[in-house]
Order: sequence, then structure tokens, then C-alpha cells
Amino acid sequence: MDETSTLDLSNCCQACGACCAYSANWPRFSIESDDELALIPASLVNDRQSGMRCNGDRCAALHGEIGKVTACGIYQVRPEVCRTCMPGDAECAMARRKFGLPVIAAG
Repeated sequence: MDETSTLDLSNCCQACGACCAYSANWPRFSIESDDELALIPASLVNDRQSGMRCNGDRCAALHGEIGKVTACGIYQVRPEVCRTCMPGDAECAMARRKFGLPVIAAG
């Protein structure tokens, strides 16, 4: 299989989830206000209050199977770091490689 693949970018994140399971250090809080953080269920925040709780490297808010069908359980209130990872960017490519998924070409 080629390292790059053309995918429908409108739903590629829901068929992937690799960025949400790449590293326990990724789903961290950065520029969120206290009001925004209060919307995230406490059970999904790590003990240091610095980011999302993870099971191993996988964000606890991620549902589904990596590379098949995934969804964020808190999509509407997800942290900024989750909002900035875009299909085909360097972080996406790194995460997809970890799970043996083809790298997608950025628009």
C-alpha cells in the first residue's frame, strides 16, 4: 500500500482516531478558560488537571476502534489541542503511522 492515500476528508477522522490514541501527553489543556474546562466531565480529566484522562495512550473520551469507526465522547467541548489536529497535518501523519494507517495527503 502507498504511504499516501486519497481519503474523503469530511469523515476521515471518524474512521481513524489515531491522534486520540497516540500519546497520553497529547490531550493536554493549553488555552482553555476555566469555564471551558468546567464543561469537560471531571471523570475524563487527569489527576494533575492538566489534560484528558487516558487509558494507556488512548484518550478516555474516545469511543470505537482505531482505523475503523471512532467518535469523541465530548466533541463539542473537546480541548483546543484536539481542535487543532487536522487531517493530513504532521501530527495526523505521525499518529496514523503508529497504527499502521496510510498517511493522508493534506488538502
